[in-house]
Amino acid sequence: MTMSKDERTRTQAWDQAWAITVGGIGVVLFTALLAFTWYFAATVLLIFTGMLLGLGLNALTIALGRRVPLPHALRLAIVCTALALMLAGIAYLGGATIAEQASLLSKTLKSQLANVRSFLDSHGIDTSFFDLGNTASESSVNAPSEATPVPAAPSRGALPGAGALASSGGAIVSQTFKLLLGTIHGVGNIFIVLFLGLAFAAQPAVYHDGLLFLAPARHRTRVALVIDRIAETLERWLIAQIIVMLAVGAVTWIGLALIGIPGSFILGIQAGLLAFIPTVGAIIAGVIVVLASLASGWIPALSAFLLFMGVHAMESYALTPILQRQALDIPPATLFAFQILLGVVFGIWGLALALPLVAIAKVMIDHFKTYEEMPLAEAA
Repeated sequence: MTMSKDERTRTQAWDQAWAITVGGIGVVLFTALLAFTWYFAATVLLIFTGMLLGLGLNALTIALGRRVPLPHALRLAIVCTALALMLAGIAYLGGATIAEQASLLSKTLKSQLANVRSFLDSHGIDTSFFDLGNTASESSVNAPSEATPVPAAPSRGALPGAGALASSGGAIVSQTFKLLLGTIHGVGNIFIVLFLGLAFAAQPAVYHDGLLFLAPARHRTRVALVIDRIAETLERWLIAQIIVMLAVGAVTWIGLALIGIPGSFILGIQAGLLAFIPTVGAIIAGVIVVLASLASGWIPALSAFLLFMGVHAMESYALTPILQRQALDIPPATLFAFQILLGVVFGIWGLALALPLVAIAKVMIDHFKTYEEMPLAEAA
């Protein structure tokens, strides 16, 4: 049955209108997704952190399953229990040491930062735009000016007035409320990450199938392949990154202890944690180590700097290439550029999660490049 010219014209017009409508809806939805991600970036990245934790727990559970043939839920319970006992043991055995060394490190860093500012000021370098002298600045700001009359100190037997009591009481309540809100916010974020990680690790197949259900039926095979490759890449990267963090923390701790730097244990912990952030984390850890070592003299500081260079070389040229040569292959300049970009746009969350986000983008680009090259090769 042949169609008339008018019918063909109407059909073509209808198809064109439908294509424009679908394309417009797609553009609007994509724009809305970008706007949502922009305004709720902290929440989205928090959820992504929970997903990373779930992938790590699932990878450890699968690794345990290769040794012990137990149900998935039981293996996950064993992994979570082992991790919880390990953290509890570290907190029990080294909790007092960590708290003591953290307090000492904080005082040392403040003192060394003030010394650095004095050194720069003595050489004619303006440091007013650095917030290095908080103590001096606050004392100068809070100090009464000559034009402002200083209230007479109350006599020893006199009680403070109602205004003074209300003012001090309001300040105490305000600071307590801020501290309470900050604590609740931090603990709440940790709870959300732990809950999401456990939920994703407990039923990975459910969330995997849910993502596939969102994709069109004719593209589900490709989507499944991309999701599996992303999960495999991130799992390998997480396990390798944990090994790198433990190695960096242990070597830094032992090396600083041998040099005789106070607070070597807490410095090793912070170096291991900052190793999660490529390039930038190592620089921050090195600056902290050198500043903390300056209090012991120039020779210990130089030794700590050499130790930092050795640890950084071990991480960059030995551990990372060996452990992650099959997981990630991202040029350093590309990764550093994305770190700076995401750090400026999304803050500390973007800086810390730049590598896994870039890894996801790389897996998707490599897949689509391979998928497009296969038909061309077959046609040739």
